[in-house]
Amino acid sequence: MSFLEPAGVFDREPAPGLKIIESGKNAGTGSYVPETIWKNEDLEKMVETSDIWIRERTGIGARHIAGEETVAQMAVKAARRALENAGICSTELDLILVGTSSSESIFPNTACLVQDEIGAFRAACLDVSAACTGFLAVYELGQLYIRSGKAKNVLLIGADALSRLVDWHDRGTCILFGDGAGAIVLTAEEQETKACEKIHSDGEKGVSLTCEKGTYLQMDGRAVFQFALSRVPEVIREVLKEAEVPVEEIDAFILHQANSRIIDGVAKRLKAPKEKFPRNIEAYGNTCAASIPILLDEWNRSGRAQKGQRIVLSGFGAGLIWGAAYLEW
Repeated sequence: MSFLEPAGVFDREPAPGLKIIESGKNAGTGSYVPETIWKNEDLEKMVETSDIWIRERTGIGARHIAGEETVAQMAVKAARRALENAGICSTELDLILVGTSSSESIFPNTACLVQDEIGAFRAACLDVSAACTGFLAVYELGQLYIRSGKAKNVLLIGADALSRLVDWHDRGTCILFGDGAGAIVLTAEEQETKACEKIHSDGEKGVSLTCEKGTYLQMDGRAVFQFALSRVPEVIREVLKEAEVPVEEIDAFILHQANSRIIDGVAKRLKAPKEKFPRNIEAYGNTCAASIPILLDEWNRSGRAQKGQRIVLSGFGAGLIWGAAYLEW
């Protein structure tokens, strides 16, 4: 025995019934979108476009616009619904993580504004800026906090209002984006479950999608489209290989809702049926970091989410940043 090892510490048996916490388990979901809706026909009055043109290229039919609502206010509404769905009091939260790239406030961060409104006085609060991959980023961080034992109950939020960052005279970008927020509560689960998350970045290609302070969002649509079709199937296969789960056994692929043609392309490359790729892009457009949790909330509340289902989340966007997560519901 080394003199650094106290006698009896390293050779004793684990306490009866002791289990290792492998991951956070979804306990509840919530979402919120603003009441104001702009349909494609409304955009026809603003730019040279048409409902048919937009639908054929993106699958989008409408988008919700925040108006006077702030990103934090939308996040609070989604958070409250997730906590109610989970049956967890805000004072039980250890951590609040918000993925957003469009908060009106530089500081305090959005997570702190949410904490104040919902009374989660025990929670640490952090924002993550990873654009449309923002929710995947906070999901991975939340899982890491739980696995490390530093948190038991974690509130994850994706919230954005990109309607404030687009030039409504640029038909190449204004047709794509909508506003909203989605939230999930993760709780430490003593039952061992497989879970795996991966995030990748390529800053060299970041010029494909940019938005500097005081300017509008700029995007090379073709470059982003090709990037997503290549990287998303790749990272999904990566997480499934680590989780030792074949593509065929996945019940649902919850992808970032950026473009229906991208979703169809990913399904084709994975050789998975389109029916396993639920989507709501027709009604909401691209809600950036909010798109995955909004879709998850709809999946959950519609009754389609069943205990034991195997689900893949995947997001991609500015940075360039992309990622995926495997989880069991």
